[in-house]
Amino acid sequence: MSFFQLRLKHGSLKKKLVIGRKIKRICKKFNVKFLINDDVHLAKKLGADGCHLGQKDMSISKARKLIGNKIIGITCHNSIRLARIAIKNKANYLAFGAFNSSKTKIVKYKASINLLKKARKITKTPIVVIGGINSENYKKLLLNKANFLAISGYIWKNKKLKPIEAINKLK
Repeated sequence: MSFFQLRLKHGSLKKKLVIGRKIKRICKKFNVKFLINDDVHLAKKLGADGCHLGQKDMSISKARKLIGNKIIGITCHNSIRLARIAIKNKANYLAFGAFNSSKTKIVKYKASINLLKKARKITKTPIVVIGGINSENYKKLLLNKANFLAISGYIWKNKKLKPIEAINKLK
């Protein structure tokens, strides 16, 4: 299964709705789950498949009340404690990172393969890994039981490869 997370930090609601509707159509065409980053209200308005919540965003229980039984993932940074809380609150997936330096944002929390192994021991909840993932380092994360890779900079900010070329290097 594939996911596309729309991460729009700036712009008007109207602009986000226009972009979101276009991406939702593309996701539907290719059978890709469509998630919204940080904004549960936008996810509801767009009829997205779910949303991703950071630690400073809305609580999982409040998000559930708004969007029902849709996908809700939660950022756990590099913390098993945060993962346990997310599991208790019935998150659909846990996101850990950053595993590497990133072109997308400043790395505040460094995650390790050891953390991934610990998380896998405490839960069967799907695990998403994030942070500087590219064609050189993704296999190690998958071999250590990550379920999904969150990849942005390698695809969209790659100076050597076009997005489709970058994606094909990950297959």
